[in-house]
Amino acid sequence: MKRNDIRNIAIIAHVDHGKTTLVDQMLKKSGTFRSNEVVEERVMDSNSLERERGITILSKNTAIHYKDVKINIVDTPGHADFGGEVERIMNMVDGVLLLVDASEGPMPQTRFVLQKALKTGLRPIVVVNKIDRPEARPTEVIDEVLDLFIELEADDDQLEFPVIYASGKSGYAKLNIEDEGEDMTPLFDSILEHIPCPKGDENDGLQLLITSIDYDKYIGRIGIGKITRGTINRGQGAVLVRANDKQVNVKISNLYTYEGLNRVECEKATVGEIIAVSGIADINIGETLCSTDKVEALPSVKIDDPTISMNFMVNDSPFAGREGDYVTSRHLKDRLERELLSNVAMKMEEISSDCFKILGRGELHISILIETMRREGYEFAVSRPEVIMKKTEEGLLEPIEILYVEVPEESSSVVIEKISIRKGEMLNMEPTGTGIMKLQFRIPARGLIGYRSEFLTDTKGYGIFHHLFDGYDKYKGEIRARNRGSLIAFESGTAAGYGISGAQERGKMFISPGTDVYEGMIVGESSRLEDIAVNVCKKKQLTNMRASGSEDSLRLTPPIIFSLEQSLEFIADDELVEITPKSIRLRKKILDKNSRQKSQKK
Repeated sequence: MKRNDIRNIAIIAHVDHGKTTLVDQMLKKSGTFRSNEVVEERVMDSNSLERERGITILSKNTAIHYKDVKINIVDTPGHADFGGEVERIMNMVDGVLLLVDASEGPMPQTRFVLQKALKTGLRPIVVVNKIDRPEARPTEVIDEVLDLFIELEADDDQLEFPVIYASGKSGYAKLNIEDEGEDMTPLFDSILEHIPCPKGDENDGLQLLITSIDYDKYIGRIGIGKITRGTINRGQGAVLVRANDKQVNVKISNLYTYEGLNRVECEKATVGEIIAVSGIADINIGETLCSTDKVEALPSVKIDDPTISMNFMVNDSPFAGREGDYVTSRHLKDRLERELLSNVAMKMEEISSDCFKILGRGELHISILIETMRREGYEFAVSRPEVIMKKTEEGLLEPIEILYVEVPEESSSVVIEKISIRKGEMLNMEPTGTGIMKLQFRIPARGLIGYRSEFLTDTKGYGIFHHLFDGYDKYKGEIRARNRGSLIAFESGTAAGYGISGAQERGKMFISPGTDVYEGMIVGESSRLEDIAVNVCKKKQLTNMRASGSEDSLRLTPPIIFSLEQSLEFIADDELVEITPKSIRLRKKILDKNSRQKSQKK
């Protein structure tokens, strides 16, 4: 049976090529919103972090109606760090819209997301977006996309991809670049014509693979997936086949489909429909819902392994418990375990009762979790990111990344030098003719930890880099993480202008007068290789004696304020970042100076 009244598609692209903006226009032009309804931009980016950073972090479902056909749309992230979100929804759709910027062309993450779609056997439609940009070069971009398809070994059907030219911002699409763009009709018609409709026997036993998890504080966990076989009814009994093949009898309390941006309750759904089910408290991604009379599990979702790990631990600083609502190891463990239920690319290992190792796809992947927990009121400490090594008969293997860099030509030499120090090997160097140099390197993943801020400084903010996981290779040798030590608070108290004035002669400061500090807290970056203890709480002695010039005001340099990512990049192996809802502090693992020195000697 074919469901001609349904199409299931995912929108995939490199970061910032306009996926979420295009979905906005598809929702508007399809009549999903009322004519007088006020709709904010990037309406699909509902998470506060997504709106602040202008990126998509979680894949999300929506649906529109066009010519009596329901088009289920999944908006996906572009960052490779959130690749788990892309991988798991590939089983939920029958085709993809591959968005490519009309100026930039295919980029590193374009390759990553397209590779996942082609491997799953999905039918692509290529959308050349942002064709109204002055520097747009759509014809050349199509040739580059075709080269990428051939390189990724697309089959003959996938190579015959249709092309749509669009402007997500202006809200139009067209089949030929010379045509006048009016609305999104050509895109909708192409989806109906080229994306296969779902197939399956609605009278056979139920088969539904759970590919996504949502949570509602009133109804609990919600499993989302596509019905590949059979029919599901509200209130029916079913069998849930877990990842370990264990079978559990369950009952479907509520059933939902997607209409626009909303989940709508329904009584029944059949083959090809993307639905959500509630009432199963511990339902997980990769599990299959089956009818009681025909229990057959579908292949589970294959997710790439994590490459980066960080330790999350209970905050034991002198300021512990001042600012957070959730501070105990039980709070921390419960929250991390809850994250693992929906974040399929993340794993956890319990090191001790107070320390948990979190394994993820990259620094951004884990830092988003840290920032989310911080906003929820959690207080904890995290260690420096470390790459995950593999021990084999050949020896120690480490994860390798392909690094794509675009820099002004005058900055290229310093970038090449810095990357070579970090054990990077140049693969390609290509001038663009516009003063920009494109560079490609193969570099150990650990060589990229802490490099982003240094890269932006070296390129005066004009450089861009992206990286993709390229597999494992032999250990490349030691890489020096930092060429500067830390300025460490000598005692606990409140920082004073006089103390900071003396300390800033030793390096760059991270704090200003009036900041509460404790012994072992990092208050700045040393100008030397080694750590230096400084007394930032020192006040000027008050006497009745006055000398000419002694009343001159202190000249304090403005402190460097680190973001969360910059803090994680800065710290050394013997340092931590203290995370609270109100503060991000850097500190030594061992706060006491004497104990720290003894530990270093050992």
